[in-house]
Order: sequence, then C-alpha cells, then structure tokens
Amino acid sequence: MRLIQNMCTIAEYPAPGSAAAADCCLGAAGRRLVKIAVVGASGVGKTALVVRFLTKRFIGDYERNAGNLYTRQVQIEGETLAIQVQDTPGIQVHENSLSCSEQLNRCIRWADAVVLVFSITDYKSYELISQLHQHVQQLHLGTRLPVVVVANKADLLHIKQVDPQLGLQLAGMLGCAFYEVSVSENYNDVYSAFHVLCKEVSHKQQPSSTPEKRRTSLIPRPKSPNMQDLKRRFKQALSAKVRTVTSV
Repeated sequence: MRLIQNMCTIAEYPAPGSAAAADCCLGAAGRRLVKIAVVGASGVGKTALVVRFLTKRFIGDYERNAGNLYTRQVQIEGETLAIQVQDTPGIQVHENSLSCSEQLNRCIRWADAVVLVFSITDYKSYELISQLHQHVQQLHLGTRLPVVVVANKADLLHIKQVDPQLGLQLAGMLGCAFYEVSVSENYNDVYSAFHVLCKEVSHKQQPSSTPEKRRTSLIPRPKSPNMQDLKRRFKQALSAKVRTVTSV
C-alpha cells in the first residue's frame, strides 16, 4: 500500500480542473481516480476513521483537524485505483441550521462520494446526518452522489446515546448504505464502508458507450463487397458455360 498525505488543507485546496489540483493527484497516467470526502460533526472520529482506513492503525489522539488530503492506491475488481480521501473539520450547527464554510462546500463539490459520520455517543451528531445529506445533494443537483452513513464508536456501549437501529433506519430513508463501526477495534468494517463507495464510483466511471458496443456487436456484419462480386462473377461464368454446352 502506498500512502501519501498531501499538505493541502481545505482552505488551500485548489478549484477542480486547475493545474494546482492536478498536482494534488497521485494517480499515475491512465489510472482512474476516486475522490471521497468524510463529513460530520466535531468529535465523531472522522480523522481516526480516515487514518484507520489508510494505514490499518488506530491512533487515539489527534491535533485539531486541518482538513488534510490523503491518497492511497487500492484494488477494486482487479483494477488499481488511486483514491483521494479529504478529511474535513467538524461542522457546527447554529440555531438549527448548518454552518458550512465555502471551503467545505467546495470540498463536497469536488468529491465523487461522501462518507457521513456520526458517533453513537453523541445524539446531536446523529441528528445532523439528515441535514448533511440534504446539503450534499443540493451541492450535486442532477446527479446521484454515492453516500454511506457510518456510526462510529460502536465499542462505547456504556455511554451510547444512539441505538444502531436508528442509524440503519435513517440510512434506509436516505437511500444510503449503513455501517456501524468501532474504529479502535475493527478495521474490516471501516474498510468495507470505503470499499463499497469506491466500487460504486468505479462503476459510474465506466464508459457509457459499452452497452452500445455490445448491442451493435449483435448486428450481423454485412457481407464483404469483394465476396459478393466474386460470387456474381462466378454465377455469370457458370451461366455462360451452361449456354455454351446447350448450344453445342
């Protein structure tokens, strides 16, 4: 596994399509790129989730989230993809409305897929998910952006405020996959959440012309003009020979 942390925060992250944005892309020439943004309230474990996925390691304490961009290469259905994961600062709620900076909005617009994270120990972070999902969809009007909902800190049952069934019901209502994970104890669940997003984005990136090619391949190929001409000449020659024999 190759892991790179690009020193590029959300505030510094260049606009999509710019030359600077291309410099932040690790993918080799011709290698497809999947861009994932991890979004949620403060303190739900977004950075721990990202680092666990990227390194398989759990680190308990982190400095304040600066919105780092990380890149990793993974195998999806036999193909090596370059995956960029954008860690984001925690979102605040003021008077029942989201407080999202333009930098964060730009990060969400940049993404091919989004991980929405809440903590089972923080009911307010759970309540935020529905608003976040609506906000993400508003920033991607006209497209179906792949989204998964992740309930973190599943090991802290003694201080649980959100029943896992609530997370499952909410994800179902939003039309998203749902994963309950313990970043500190289980890597496989964390990997599965990111893997399903990468797989869905990879399928969306497949050339749309493929079905058309399959349909056209079923249409019989026209006969070669040269072969048709040879057959016509052969019939003419055969007919002339028959007439000659008859006249004799």
